[in-house]
Amino acid sequence: MISVLVVEDEEITAEANRVFVERVPGFRVEGVARSGGEALRFLRRRPVDLVLLDLYLPDMHGLEVCRALRAAGVMSDVIAVTSARDLSVIRSAVSVGVAQYLLKPFTFASLNERLTRYAEFRSSVAGVGEASGQDEVDRALAALRNPAQGPLPKGMTQVTLDAVLAELRANPGGLSAQAAGAAIGVSRVTARRYLEHLTESGIARRVPRYGGIGRPELLYRIV
Repeated sequence: MISVLVVEDEEITAEANRVFVERVPGFRVEGVARSGGEALRFLRRRPVDLVLLDLYLPDMHGLEVCRALRAAGVMSDVIAVTSARDLSVIRSAVSVGVAQYLLKPFTFASLNERLTRYAEFRSSVAGVGEASGQDEVDRALAALRNPAQGPLPKGMTQVTLDAVLAELRANPGGLSAQAAGAAIGVSRVTARRYLEHLTESGIARRVPRYGGIGRPELLYRIV
């Protein structure tokens, strides 16, 4: 179980983030901090695996929290959850060890996708010893990246893509375009377009399901 500290000064948002995190299998919220100082006191006393960190806190900037954690020897991983779009802030976040950067406002599907990929990263580096080679290192680091690299095709949105991907991950046996569309509230045609994009990106694959009369049903399965 991956332990998480939610750091967010707005009460409603903090509770929403806590609920979102606990909906993701394998994650448990150990506490909620409403300021940078409160987060630091909590983590020095009770380190967690992952900090879901707002950058705009009432007493200090979230990046200061990161620096203070590292100076204190606390090696919790950090996912920044913020409305900060300034590129200099993003560069600074990378330099202090922020693993992922999620812009507000976001959907559960977006957070679920990043937490799932973070869990994959932890799993890939959980062993002892050395990596077998560059390929293994690349696969481990790739788990932290957004699967949809580069601009999306015209008419597609990242929010819907994240939602489709979250449904695929929740249904490892495969999902039809009809089922995916019904799950996220879009048409079968729209869902199929996103599923085909994920297939072309190497993230999903098509799997025919036989059993009925006529052509087999086409399912999509996460790779």
